[in-house]
Amino acid sequence: MSMTGAPRIRLPAPHAGQMGVLLGARRFNWLSAGRRWRKTTMAMSIMVESAATTNITYIWGAPTYDQVRVGFDETKRSSSRVADFNQSRMEAVFPSGGKIVYRSLDNPDNARGHTAGGVVIDEAGDVKPEAWYEVLRPMLIDTNGWAWGIGTPKGRNWFYREHAKAADRDDYAAWQVPTLGVKIKDGQLVRQPHPLENPYIPFEEIEQIWRTMPERMFQQEILAQFVESSGGVFRRVTESATAVQQDEPQDGHTYVMGVDWAQQHDFTVICVMDVTTKELVYMDRFNQIDYNVQRGRLLALYERFRPATVIAESNSIGLPNIEALQRDGVPIQGFTTTNATKAAAIDALALAFERGDIRILDNAVLIGELQAFEMSKTATGLRKFSAPDGMHDDTVISLALAWQGVDAGPVLLW
Repeated sequence: MSMTGAPRIRLPAPHAGQMGVLLGARRFNWLSAGRRWRKTTMAMSIMVESAATTNITYIWGAPTYDQVRVGFDETKRSSSRVADFNQSRMEAVFPSGGKIVYRSLDNPDNARGHTAGGVVIDEAGDVKPEAWYEVLRPMLIDTNGWAWGIGTPKGRNWFYREHAKAADRDDYAAWQVPTLGVKIKDGQLVRQPHPLENPYIPFEEIEQIWRTMPERMFQQEILAQFVESSGGVFRRVTESATAVQQDEPQDGHTYVMGVDWAQQHDFTVICVMDVTTKELVYMDRFNQIDYNVQRGRLLALYERFRPATVIAESNSIGLPNIEALQRDGVPIQGFTTTNATKAAAIDALALAFERGDIRILDNAVLIGELQAFEMSKTATGLRKFSAPDGMHDDTVISLALAWQGVDAGPVLLW
């Protein structure tokens, strides 16, 4: 397509998947997409559109100089007759005064010293976290600038954490898009069209890659999944996300509920499990609500599903909430969270995923928190389970408590 007022700029027409992403963009955007989805082409078009119509500086960053050159060369192919490209300075200057500055982020300080109206971080999974947190993000403070972090995942690093934050932030948007829509079923690759896929990739090509690439690598490189690292607690999470939400109980089925109460900026989460089918059938997640209202929401779910038991964390604010609900006739029982009891509950839930005993809802927040959940060791050698810094684990704890009621009855430790 041509830029208005700049007919010599030739930007590639976005394919349907790219257009779908662009329509959902916000201020901070995190795109995890499979190989050959044309992430760089899309981001280049955004940069050119911006620089050609303003007198603002924009920053293009990538992990290495060679990767920066990919963005520089692609911009040059689209705009060489309009913009002034200086390879020694790695800059493109447009007649409007807009400028794109290309910098390698192998040393994040390479990008310092600029004020930016927008930044692109290409192959963000390979970029050092300080490049975003210490250098690029501060550039946008006084410009209200935008950002795009694009790439194929590389484990559960900072790119994953920023991607996951989109579930809770109004100014964030995130997408996880396969090169082509496929799924792994019974050890075989099956076509499953995805609304944001690259429609120009033949299924036969992806099938050939599937035959020659290890499954975990295929999930990362083609399906753009943030593959669980060796330190991850829960495996087979996405494989288990096949349950369907039920707004009403099924005849003859038994239900239990797990509750993790909100503290400060966390979320209260209520998970409803079907004991008969071992499925998570309903989840309510909310915060910044008075405890009387929180209890009212729990009571409404209790009246709807009539669970055999409700298992709720009793620490701190939990105990008065539990006592109030018991007075209302709710069969709620307390779970005292200690390092030992939490480890036992998490181990039981992890084993359920490993054995394929549990099915969960295909909920982005729940899946993100399960995949990010970590195990570390204290100075004394004890295991410690938690979410990474800046993330929540409320859905994980609520699910683990509900699973106590499904697996072997609740663990009651007052």
